[in-house]
Amino acid sequence: MSKRFISEIIGTFALVFCGTGAMVINDFTGGTVTHVGVAITFGLIVMGMIYAFGDISGAHMNPAVTIGFAYAKKFPWKEVPAYVLAQLIGAFLASGILLYLFPESQTLGATLPGLSALKVFILEIILSFFLMVVIINVSTGSKEIGLVAGIAIGSVVLLEAMFAGPITGASMNPARSIAPAVVSGNIADLWIYIFAPIIGCLLAVVSCKLVKDEQCCDENC
Repeated sequence: MSKRFISEIIGTFALVFCGTGAMVINDFTGGTVTHVGVAITFGLIVMGMIYAFGDISGAHMNPAVTIGFAYAKKFPWKEVPAYVLAQLIGAFLASGILLYLFPESQTLGATLPGLSALKVFILEIILSFFLMVVIINVSTGSKEIGLVAGIAIGSVVLLEAMFAGPITGASMNPARSIAPAVVSGNIADLWIYIFAPIIGCLLAVVSCKLVKDEQCCDENC
């Protein structure tokens, strides 16, 4: 468990540091990274970390994904708290370093709603649903990631960040949102980014059970 725990810390650290770091640097430099650049950064770091740690921890890097895998019986519930803790540690380490590097940043890349809370909540559920649908259908289990998984999952993260980022922040990941929000003090709408991704991922597992064979969500699939 220790190797998987450390892998989740490093993977989530990389995701938050590079992804939210791109947002911070974009603000710091007056937009040189661009919105497209930020979306690409998120997609590429997710893809890279899947290839780096997929065979060790499954490279969840996302509490909602871990909970979704557990609900799908692809991951033991008893290990969920440790995985979520590792993901939060990695995320807070990343946001802490970004705060040190860019103390003038007001948000540190926090996800902030661009519409009403309810609309953003619905959008985040849908975005997380799409993400988990891809994850659960390209992964062969919580500890095994196929060669195509990195490209497929990284691509859907990039796609969703590209079109929804300006409105919702395209979080799809409680750890990615919690850390910069808490460290920067932008916690007013944090509940959206905690609950919506979990709901979306659970709905994706339900959809898997509806459209595929019953064993599609069994731990031995």
